[in-house]
Amino acid sequence: MSYRDVLSLAQQLSVDYLEGLDQAPVAAVVSLETLRARFGLPLPEVGMDPSLVVSELAQQAEGGILGSAGARFFGWVIGGSVPAALAADWLTAAWDQAAVMYSTGPAAAVVEEVCGVWLKDLLGLPQQSSFALVTGCQMAHVTCMMAARHRLLAQVGWDVEAEGLFGAPKIRVFATDIHHGSIHRAVKMVGIGLNHLHSLPAEQLVDAVRGPAIVVLQAGDINRGVFDRFEELIPALKAKGAWVHIDGAFGLWAKASARYRPLAAGLELADSWATDGHKWLNVPYDCGYAIVRDAEAHRASLSHRASYLTHAGDVRDQLDWNPDWSRRARGFATYAAIREMGRTGIAAMIDRCCEVARLIVDGAGELPGVEVLSRPVLNQGLLAVGDDVRTERVMELVNAGGEAFLTGTTYQGRRAIRVSVCSWQSSAQDAARCVAAIREALASA
Repeated sequence: MSYRDVLSLAQQLSVDYLEGLDQAPVAAVVSLETLRARFGLPLPEVGMDPSLVVSELAQQAEGGILGSAGARFFGWVIGGSVPAALAADWLTAAWDQAAVMYSTGPAAAVVEEVCGVWLKDLLGLPQQSSFALVTGCQMAHVTCMMAARHRLLAQVGWDVEAEGLFGAPKIRVFATDIHHGSIHRAVKMVGIGLNHLHSLPAEQLVDAVRGPAIVVLQAGDINRGVFDRFEELIPALKAKGAWVHIDGAFGLWAKASARYRPLAAGLELADSWATDGHKWLNVPYDCGYAIVRDAEAHRASLSHRASYLTHAGDVRDQLDWNPDWSRRARGFATYAAIREMGRTGIAAMIDRCCEVARLIVDGAGELPGVEVLSRPVLNQGLLAVGDDVRTERVMELVNAGGEAFLTGTTYQGRRAIRVSVCSWQSSAQDAARCVAAIREALASA
């Protein structure tokens, strides 16, 4: 069996797909039933030629792939992949390193060290902070909350790593009322429990905090992209002994742009930060970053030693900082993306995405019957078209037309079309195509 033929085929299929994205429908165009029929084959008794496997896989998936790698995907908060990051991810798969320790993947460990330094620099966070490259912002929240749990309970004399949470002093989690659902899942995962998660307007947080507490503030909420008032809130919360965590899944990247950095003023005063690479850094899924000011608490919450492991003494072992043991060497793609764009390129990409979001929202807002519920503060905006039913119908027609892809949300009791832009490829021309698609949908809704 030769790698060359099958990998060459995969490369050609990948390039053909990527080069066709600009003209292809953004939404999937085949049904669930079709996909199940294509893939739902009997378990094979004997193997087959790998090139045929890959060729048939591409055929089976055709029409069932969202165009989220392209420039006209404006749903959820999903970026594409810059070329160097995608290529580095291919190499990552070929190298197949177990990125758990220096001994199991020396280059993977060192490149991750460098990524941590670069990320903290780009995002204006304290260089003494520890960090972890995880699967996404969900696990970044979990990682940061584990560190917070360690420190808060250690301060009251409880060793949570040894004793667990049975009989431990209660930790409460307070979040602003614009927090994301991943906070709910993180609270469950770290054993704090949803009954101890309190959602409040930002102006009520400081007075509400009591006892061991984690407070989650928002850098770019999911609907409007707004930011909490960090300069005011963080010092007051920390004065009450709270651990302040920032959910910056995409909004943390505002710190990399001179134009949008003022939105995040004071964010660097927090205790921990979570963000994604597969959103605004435009690296392939799955990649997120957890950054923790208290490196000792971070390491104590996760570090492990065993006699059969070969631990390094003078280099960072990823196992000490990450919840995953067997893990992909996702540092290579992060490293490649940052090198391809550089500080100025990342800033320009952020600025461009925000401008495209405004062009779509403002352009659509000029169409008859379209209401702008929220003009983009950053890269997220909200539109409505009459009642909830018509709003949903217009969105469905846009997606069915294939020119753009939009997703919905409920905002202040109303269904809304959410415009989200974080692809490195999105341009003013793509914004115009989206507005034209909305215009056409309005005529048919």
